[in-house]
Amino acid sequence: MPMTPITATTTPAPVLRPMAFCSDPDRITLVTGGAGFLGSHLCARLLDMGHRVIAVDNLSTGRRSNVAHLEQTGRFELIEHDIIAPVEIDGQIGAIYNLACPASPPKYQRDPVHTFRTSIDGAQNMLDLALKHDARILQASTSEVYGDPELSPQPESYCGAVNTYGPRACYDEGKRGAETLFYEYAHRFGADTRIARIFNTYGPRMDAEDGRVVSNFVVQALCGQDITIYGSGRQTRSFCYVDDLIEGLIRLMAADIGFGGPVNLGNPREFTVLELAQLVLDKTQSSSQLRYLQALPDDPRQRRPDITRAQMVLGWQPTVSLNDGLDRMIAHFAETLGTPKEVVLS
Repeated sequence: MPMTPITATTTPAPVLRPMAFCSDPDRITLVTGGAGFLGSHLCARLLDMGHRVIAVDNLSTGRRSNVAHLEQTGRFELIEHDIIAPVEIDGQIGAIYNLACPASPPKYQRDPVHTFRTSIDGAQNMLDLALKHDARILQASTSEVYGDPELSPQPESYCGAVNTYGPRACYDEGKRGAETLFYEYAHRFGADTRIARIFNTYGPRMDAEDGRVVSNFVVQALCGQDITIYGSGRQTRSFCYVDDLIEGLIRLMAADIGFGGPVNLGNPREFTVLELAQLVLDKTQSSSQLRYLQALPDDPRQRRPDITRAQMVLGWQPTVSLNDGLDRMIAHFAETLGTPKEVVLS
């Protein structure tokens, strides 16, 4: 049976500090996967906070165009490198955000062995680097560690129901293995670790061919293509806007929480895939039709975070509604795709 979720009576009040240890101009904040969707938003936010940032990305799914505008700050550098191999950084590192790994099923299934090694070998290489520099390190984990959950909402104490032998296992089990490494390095070697379990996140700068549900629906609606729904569409997801997620990551890195255990970061408002599709159609005024396809293997039927720990420890909760976040994302894609569709701001 799953453990009882953490409550306010067992969780300390949030203690946040301004991360002087990594905003010092002589210390570097390293972001792996820094040219990707989440990584590029994180790099931009860190630069706004005064950090010196180095992004490491093998550009398998990340894009130079996502971070090209950051180079003008004079405090940003992009290094093309695959973290399954160790990397040497000139200078003193204060903090490491380990975000490297494809997150959309079509992309992480292209080379599942490499995906798995990115999570395992990459995490170990970054942990070794953190120890060498006495740096705090955050692992971007995922709600997929809960698999197809038997409990909703999912608290961090829930151990999950994951299939270790299937097409999604390279990602799900890779992230679970990375969490294990973070646990061992913290307890055996004293590494200063953080783990964020990230739930469905969306927003501008997602790849139009990303393959995840929000970007799929928005692009299909704007282009007048059928909206493809895998399965019945009654499966649920909880959608977090990218700005909210980045705020959660930064708060988690900055918090003196006294433990490195996982923290759910996501929006607890739950929607069915059909509800999302209808909302996108309404906002884009699209004539696209719904097209139902065979359900994907091991696709979770329900996904909703229990964010009690994030609320109590970090003082964090999402502020951007799906309604508002979709307006921003649709406007972004309408511009980048060059479509004439008018966005309905409602």
